[in-house]
Amino acid sequence: MKQGILYAFAAYFAWGMLPLYWKLFQSMGAWEILAHRIVWSILFVAIIIQVTKRWRAMWGSVSGGKMVAALATCSLLISANWLIYIWAVNNNQVMQTSLGYYMNPLFTVLLGVIFLREKMNLAQWAALILAACGVLFITVQYGEFPWIALSLALTFAFYGLAKKVVKMEAMIGLAWETLFVAPIALGYLILLQANGTETATALAWWQMLLLALAGVATAMPLYWFAQAAKRLPLSIVGFIQYVSPTITLLTAVFLFGEPFTTTHLISFSCIWSALVIFTVSSMRKKPATAPLKPEVAIKKQA
Repeated sequence: MKQGILYAFAAYFAWGMLPLYWKLFQSMGAWEILAHRIVWSILFVAIIIQVTKRWRAMWGSVSGGKMVAALATCSLLISANWLIYIWAVNNNQVMQTSLGYYMNPLFTVLLGVIFLREKMNLAQWAALILAACGVLFITVQYGEFPWIALSLALTFAFYGLAKKVVKMEAMIGLAWETLFVAPIALGYLILLQANGTETATALAWWQMLLLALAGVATAMPLYWFAQAAKRLPLSIVGFIQYVSPTITLLTAVFLFGEPFTTTHLISFSCIWSALVIFTVSSMRKKPATAPLKPEVAIKKQA
């Protein structure tokens, strides 16, 4: 239990601190950062698979067109999620990323109801309606649709839905997902280099070193989460997962100086209240000792 809690906090703390990491490369475009993240991720994961001698398990994990289509869908959705997240961070929209990941569990459940015919009780429906009211309030008050928050929540929710089909171990799943888009990412970086428009070479040496560690920053929280999920009940993981967007929100307000107005307070309060209602309802519905399966419930952040 203690090991599981440490692993869970490590994973969600790392995901919550990602805005500070991506801010280091603010001079680069979001597409270029994404391409580097994909390329360095596939290299790091390839090293892990080589060290653990799991190439045979990786190649044998895919069978049939349905699995290939699901993996391709996962790849596109997580790449879109990463791109939106990186763009938002480097365009001073960190608070919207926090809002998006607060909403994500609710969207995930809603997609389960729509596509997997899962059942929700009255309290869970009330939580979804309350969260929708929070989104509607901030939209009406600012006259601007919170597309970043909703895009992050939806892409990750649909990614989780696609993972239901894949059901693959975390590191091997990440290898396939990055492998699908790695040729595109590498080709894009080569094109930038050929056109003389790439900006990575203008970074300081320490920034280049940290950019090369993007693969580690992507894969290690997944590993930590997988280890936590093996050891902890669903209820505990459910509470700890909100560490990440909370850290992001505090970072946005106190480090990046983004305004937190009364409108934000009311909107976020609706989301927070919805999460409390939903979490308590879910804990009553499911046994507290039921472990969370990594291949089903694993979360990958920007």
